[in-house]
Amino acid sequence: MMLKGKKAIITGASRGIGKAIAIKFAEHGAFVGINFLRSYEKAKETLQVVKQHSDGILLQGDVGKFNEAKRIVEEFVEKAGRIDILVNNAGIYKRKKFDELDEKQWDKTMETNLKACFNMCKNALPFMKEGGKIIFISSQLALKGSSHGADYAASKAGMLGFMRSLALELAKRKINVNAVAPGTIDTDLIANYTEEQRKKRIEEIPMKRLGLPEDVANVCLFLASDLANYVTGEVILVTGGLYIG
Repeated sequence: MMLKGKKAIITGASRGIGKAIAIKFAEHGAFVGINFLRSYEKAKETLQVVKQHSDGILLQGDVGKFNEAKRIVEEFVEKAGRIDILVNNAGIYKRKKFDELDEKQWDKTMETNLKACFNMCKNALPFMKEGGKIIFISSQLALKGSSHGADYAASKAGMLGFMRSLALELAKRKINVNAVAPGTIDTDLIANYTEEQRKKRIEEIPMKRLGLPEDVANVCLFLASDLANYVTGEVILVTGGLYIG
């Protein structure tokens, strides 16, 4: 029970990595706020699993919009009283070459992946005290770039700059700020892979398997716990050796 009594918000938690984090935190005793945008049924399923272990609430809204992020935080605090852990996980990834990328998609990616982090941190920090933990879900592409997602890679790299800056600023308040950079994780983001593409990617990964959402959730559990009290400003890669930086 590494998070017993802790209050945690996870953005984009209706499925995939966010869902795995929400369930993992609940298994270790946290009260979990499950943010989602449209997937109500999926979010409800996540909450049902969370309630098998701890408790939580659904928080519908677009964290890319400042006022909606503010409302989400206020709804959570009204129920939970405070925020101990914030996981900035919400994100989108539309694979396109740069010559196919238009301004609308660029702006939407930045809003969902990067501005949402500002929105949530800005609104959550007044309710976070000493010992708080902020975790960003970035990507290996933030470090190595992407040949089919310049907007995504840029947004995830920006997230790391923001994370490091917050870590420096919040250290005096004993709030830890870190990031996890997953590799190829078996979620909806790769649902359109053909069997051949999956096999090719697995061959490229030194550990010879795709990552699971639980692999990322386990690292987040460590970063959210007191075991990580002297860890801040760090990026932990979860790639099975696909990228070692």
